[in-house]
Amino acid sequence: MSKDILEKGAIVQRDKETFAIAPHIAGGIIDPAGLRKIADVAEKYKAKALKITSAQRIAIVGIDPNDIDNAWADLGMSPGAAIGLCVRSVKICPGTTFCKRGQQDSVGVGLKLDQIYHGMELPWKFKMGVSGCVNSCAESAIKDVGLIGTAKGWRLLVGGCASAKPRIGQLLAENLSDDEAIALIDKVVNYYKENGKKQRLGEFIEGVGFETFKQAILS
Repeated sequence: MSKDILEKGAIVQRDKETFAIAPHIAGGIIDPAGLRKIADVAEKYKAKALKITSAQRIAIVGIDPNDIDNAWADLGMSPGAAIGLCVRSVKICPGTTFCKRGQQDSVGVGLKLDQIYHGMELPWKFKMGVSGCVNSCAESAIKDVGLIGTAKGWRLLVGGCASAKPRIGQLLAENLSDDEAIALIDKVVNYYKENGKKQRLGEFIEGVGFETFKQAILS
């Protein structure tokens, strides 16, 4: 039986014979040339489908294992961290860059977070969401770390997830500037990295107690 090939960013499909690869598209923002390249590679290697993922990537589904290396070479793009114990994705809404409802710059902040954390190894899988307003189109409340923009600044939520044990993130701080939000997220990630076990951030927070966690981050 075939297995995922972590080092090649290849995920085995239901047929146990073909693989999906998903190039990293930070924030789901890509230019027309990049989009054409993905389509060209999918056609060249006779992929079965292109799938837009919840992590704002485009998965090329149904690649023969013998074509994986050549497909990546043709793409000239790095793999998205779709598997492994790491920061899998930073989901970003359009924010003040594109959306009339945006209150904060989710694209700017989200791309900074993506640059810093995407693929970073952690005790368990980890997802981030950055929403420019309270409509929360990046689903920030069900991410391990989520930012929600308001007129007064960012709200920072921690411990959310939408897995087998769904959780809503808890409010750690609010009315944060861009720099304050990024600095606090760095403290959250490093504290979890140093102290967490094989569990999602929400379970880790529950184990140590939210007030203890909050004091450690904000002190």
